[in-house]
Amino acid sequence: MTTFNRHPGQAFRARELHELLGMLTDEASVNITRSRLGRLIRQGFLAEPGRGRYQKRT
Repeated sequence: MTTFNRHPGQAFRARELHELLGMLTDEASVNITRSRLGRLIRQGFLAEPGRGRYQKRT
């Protein structure tokens, strides 16, 4: 959530978040992040402005 707070209004792909945060970009790690981002969407913290893109709700 910190990354989304630092870049308000910007949409990210899961892989972009991993690169930005210096995390591993292997498929398994990115899929785990996608799952977590999906949970944040369901909880109302994030929105999905396009397929596979995640953005903080305004």
